Amino acid sequence: MPNRRTFVLVDGENIDATLGNSLLGRRPTPDERPRWERITEFAERTWGQPVTGLFFLNATNGNLPHSFVQALLAMGYRPIPLAGSPDQKVVDVGIQRTLEALLGHDEADVMLASHDADFARQLGALIGGERQVGLLGLREYTSTHLSALGVPLFDLEDDVGAFNLPLPRVRIIPLSEFDPERFLR
Repeated sequence: MPNRRTFVLVDGENIDATLGNSLLGRRPTPDERPRWERITEFAERTWGQPVTGLFFLNATNGNLPHSFVQALLAMGYRPIPLAGSPDQKVVDVGIQRTLEALLGHDEADVMLASHDADFARQLGALIGGERQVGLLGLREYTSTHLSALGVPLFDLEDDVGAFNLPLPRVRIIPLSEFDPERFLR
């Protein structure tokens, strides 16, 4: 279908928090964060069509990380800085509204980069018909509500290759994928 497009929706707060709180136990350094351009390149290769990357940012404090926004723009992302009251999860609400709006775009496929269960209902509503729907994240940290949707889950490290350095993950390895050389370095 020539007019199809993949929308990659990035919940950067969630990815960063998962890396920092769940995996590293501290704020990730720049080298430990994903290379965001690799994610959109992966989406384009995987589904063989143009990609629009939407990167949601919390700008409630009134500040924009200008250098990061410029970097996102240079990588072809559309930064979406959202502001609200301090008790609002502005990034979550913005992504939920975008997923709901995509229901009216039959030519739009979706990859969501998040581990957050808050998107399960909206993402689930997109499943069916000709639309492709996928998740991007670290497998072992993805909410069971998201993984239960039965859509492909592309691991940011293993499938996408989004990191420059190996992450200190401990996870179950299927014997068919076990490479002892990885542990001998």
